[in-house]
Parts: sequence; C-alpha cells; structure tokens
Amino acid sequence: MADRHQQLQPAQTHHQQQHRSQRSSHGGSFLSKLQSHVPNSTQLIGLLTLLVSGGILLLLTGITITVTVLGLIFFTPILIVSSPIWVPLGTVLFLATAGFVSMCGFGAAAVGGLSWMYRYFKGMHPPGSDRVDYARSRIYDTASHVKDYAKEYGGYLHSKVKDAAPGA
Repeated sequence: MADRHQQLQPAQTHHQQQHRSQRSSHGGSFLSKLQSHVPNSTQLIGLLTLLVSGGILLLLTGITITVTVLGLIFFTPILIVSSPIWVPLGTVLFLATAGFVSMCGFGAAAVGGLSWMYRYFKGMHPPGSDRVDYARSRIYDTASHVKDYAKEYGGYLHSKVKDAAPGA
C-alpha cells in the first residue's frame, strides 16, 4: 500500500505541476500583467482626491447655474420696471469709471515719461537713451546736409527768380 501510495503521488504531483503550468501560461500572465498595472497607494489617494474634488466642483457648478437662473427669473421683472432709472445711472457710472481709470493711466504714463526725461538729462542713461542719441545725431546730420544743399543751390534759385521777375 505504501508502494502504491508513493507511485500515485509522483504521478499526481506531475499532473498537478502540468496543470499549474498550463494555468500560469494562460491565466497567470493575465494576473501578472494586472498586478503590474495596479496603482500604488499614492496614485490611489490621488485618484480619490481627483474624484472628490471633481464632484465638489460639479456640485458647485450646478448650484451656481441654478441660483443664476432663479435670480434672473426673480430680478428680470424688477429690472424691466426700473430700467428708466438704471440705464442713465449705469451710463453715468460707466463714464465716470472710464474717465477715472483713463486719468490714472495717463498720469502713470506722464510720471514714467518725466522720470525717464529726468534721468536722461541728468546723464543716468535710462533704457532707450542710446536710440534717442542716435536719432538726435541723424536729425543733426540731415539738417546740416539740407543747410549745405540750400547754400549751394539757393543762389541758383535766387538767380532764377530774378530772371523771372527782373524788378524783384
């Protein structure tokens, strides 16, 4: 009986190993692939945080849209009835606000320009001063060329005028 049990055991062991290898070749690779793609705890917490945050934001979006629609339903008749007051008031407030913002912007530009000019004339070389110096030299050169041209050809034109009007 012991011999028979020992003879059956290797046969059963071989059959079980063969069955396991078939299972691992078919289903085992799927499980190993699945286990290799399982997220770790940090990724899982990140996913849960994303889902909770997304849900909260979706809820807040729904509440905002609902309150906006209800507010429009409630306040539209009041706005229509009182629009003769709101339109002139809105126009005046818009013009006053636009004027104030414009004056602030123009004031800031003026302060910046005056600051740049102060630094330029004090010789502190603010940004862009080399371009101003170059433009000044170009203007001076052009003016001197025009002056020389006028001296050279001015007499020619003056003599032509005397020919056209001898008494002049």
